[in-house]
Amino acid sequence: SDQRKDLEKAIGELRALVRRTDKEIAAAFEETLEATARNFEEMTAELFPGGRGRLRRVEMGPRRLPDQNGDSADGAGEDEEDEGMPPDEDGGVEIEVTPAGKSTRRLSLLSGGEKSLVALAFVFAVLMARPCPFYILDEVEAALDDINLDRFLRLVRRFAERSQFVIVTHQKRTMDAADILYGVSMGGDGVTKVVSRRLPRDRDLSDAAEVPGAEDPTAEAA
Repeated sequence: SDQRKDLEKAIGELRALVRRTDKEIAAAFEETLEATARNFEEMTAELFPGGRGRLRRVEMGPRRLPDQNGDSADGAGEDEEDEGMPPDEDGGVEIEVTPAGKSTRRLSLLSGGEKSLVALAFVFAVLMARPCPFYILDEVEAALDDINLDRFLRLVRRFAERSQFVIVTHQKRTMDAADILYGVSMGGDGVTKVVSRRLPRDRDLSDAAEVPGAEDPTAEAA
């Protein structure tokens, strides 16, 4: 009997801990989502001039904890403590973007370059809400044309003062915007090697052509 009471007490404490933790997670998520949503609108306006975008919360109802009998805590017997529980796994966040001159909001109807811009807008929106010391971006601008590539590079320069960006790319214009280049190239003897060069910020565009391996079609630079 004493062991049963101890077990029931432990179950009650664990259930209370789960509720309290879920509420704290939900509060932190809502705070981050609210900040990210504001930033996403700003980033979308910058990457899609004349367009607009937003993050929309999708809720599918609260998640119910099973009671001590193994049944769902739904219905009249629901504890008041269950109120305010975060959405279950079927909920989430939807991204809606409407480029200038278009009426579509579905991401599946956007072009490859537009989808890349949407992803970049979301990444930079999160960056503004929760900054990190450095970011690694792998071929994120591969589908962008020259105009949109310039917009991406402006964002990178804008945030380069607060975070460090490591960008894996084959775009020569992205390489030219970097402070330091690291390239993997193959020499005449068939042995691959890593070459590096530090580029001054105020440099001539022609200087980038002198980077070892920059003009080598087999080179990868970051």
